[in-house]
Amino acid sequence: MKRRSKRYKETLSLIEKNKTYSIEDAIEILKKIPHAKFDETVEVSCKLGVDTQRTDQIVRGSVTLPAGVGKTIRVLVFCEPEKEKEAKEAGADIIGTQEVVDEIAKTGKINFDYCISTPAMMKFVSKLGKILGPRGLMPSPKTATVTDNIAYAVKEAKKGKIDFRMDKFGTVAVGVGKISFSKEALVENLKAFIEALINAKPQSVKGDYIKSFFISTTMSPSLRIAL
Repeated sequence: MKRRSKRYKETLSLIEKNKTYSIEDAIEILKKIPHAKFDETVEVSCKLGVDTQRTDQIVRGSVTLPAGVGKTIRVLVFCEPEKEKEAKEAGADIIGTQEVVDEIAKTGKINFDYCISTPAMMKFVSKLGKILGPRGLMPSPKTATVTDNIAYAVKEAKKGKIDFRMDKFGTVAVGVGKISFSKEALVENLKAFIEALINAKPQSVKGDYIKSFFISTTMSPSLRIAL
């Protein structure tokens, strides 16, 4: 028989199986349960009622979380030499040139959390699609990460902007903060994400758009949310 840890048993005692919770109640429970020795991320996973085979029903978007994401965001900006000063003054951690593109393509090494590019640099950055795409780091006009307004994009990323995109199963998974955040901050972040997700609904989607919605911490069971 599989043995469960004391922390796991304590967690299960606070969660009612098959119950659907309000956002506020679910976050309150997540804050009460025993946590790991690190600051766990509060994670969202939702199943969408979309046809994953249709390109007009791909869901992706972005949102700046009001309370931030709970960590320092390292931003890489691919831009022309004349825009490097603007990027640095806005707070970019790494300035990407064609040489940086070649280095990432060769090594696959990622030492940043967010990637922004000017339109002119995308002819070089596009070759990194297989490396950046699976990590959700590929710049795109749909998330305003392909832009000439570098200063604004960098500042939004630093404030706590997250990008989201459904996977091949029609599921969206993102982190919306840390369990050390106040209940109010987590509720605010979660509601901001939900609003952005609803706004990203493709016009061709009929019927229920959000089929299911769960939240958890990095190490906890998930709780189903009633939207």
